[in-house]
Amino acid sequence: MRNPRGGGHPTMVDVAADAGVSLKTVSRVVNGAPNVDPAMAERVAASIDRLGYQRNALAASLRSGARDTIGFVSADLSNTFYMRVAAAAAAAALERGIRLIVASSEEDAAAERTLTLDLCQRQVGGLLVVPTASDHRYLAPEAARGTPVVFLDRPGRGIVADEFLIDNRGGARAAVAELLAAGHERVAVLLDAPTIFTMSERRAGALDAFAALGRAADPRLIVEDLHTPAAARAALERLLDAERPPTAVFCANNRSTVGALEAILAADAPVALTGFDDFELSGLVPRPIRVVDYDVAELGARAARTLLDRISGADETEPRTRLQPTRLVDRGLRR
Repeated sequence: MRNPRGGGHPTMVDVAADAGVSLKTVSRVVNGAPNVDPAMAERVAASIDRLGYQRNALAASLRSGARDTIGFVSADLSNTFYMRVAAAAAAAALERGIRLIVASSEEDAAAERTLTLDLCQRQVGGLLVVPTASDHRYLAPEAARGTPVVFLDRPGRGIVADEFLIDNRGGARAAVAELLAAGHERVAVLLDAPTIFTMSERRAGALDAFAALGRAADPRLIVEDLHTPAAARAALERLLDAERPPTAVFCANNRSTVGALEAILAADAPVALTGFDDFELSGLVPRPIRVVDYDVAELGARAARTLLDRISGADETEPRTRLQPTRLVDRGLRR
């Protein structure tokens, strides 16, 4: 029998609803836990028979130790953000006796596909993926065979899965709004490739801040495709040499922030700086800056725990998107 909600095979959630018991009770009955009330166990068993629910074989194998790994496909492990996410996910997995296998697509869609499918062939219990590809339907057969997928930092496309995203647009909007409120008329915006989801969201957030005041950003002060600190430094140096240089700059990631800082410090320019993403030694920068910060460890840990709950059958709710909140914080040495 198909899921009565129309979403495929019946789940524990459907059994619980049909039997009129909690999801925890169904899980205990399915997994043979002791001390379950016999009457409740009978109701659950009857619902299982009526709905045709089948216990997830992958979940059973993971609990018995046959599958003790999950995979994490990052977009770029040279970025400290992804290293911190990987460390938090690994720690959360280890709490349950599971190991994390880490790989990096290097922002290459073909490499992402190769790595994820290779991990599936190696029988990992589930996948954490930072998407680079624009279509993830290639993972649908793996998901149908019982390999859960959780997307991190960027949304997946073409399949329904859990997503853990940062509030990119809201964080960028707050950062630029603060600069405008401080009286800065010319605010530069430095971004990586606009095709990257986080960059497009942060760009939109920056423009939202201008629009809220009935203003438009100067397109000459918006620079994109800055992949390295060196590129960001060169871009800001050009802007500072212009006839009307910016008085403030918003950097859409930590690499751009580092490059912008190098340009500002070298020129001793009186330019306010706010960057998205914290970075190592930000507290030692020899001038005040602002940073759009968020709990990276919580992001990685929550994603890993959700994946493990999907694998074990503890979470059979509909997949959903969760936003990690951001906050503006002071960094650098105060004068």
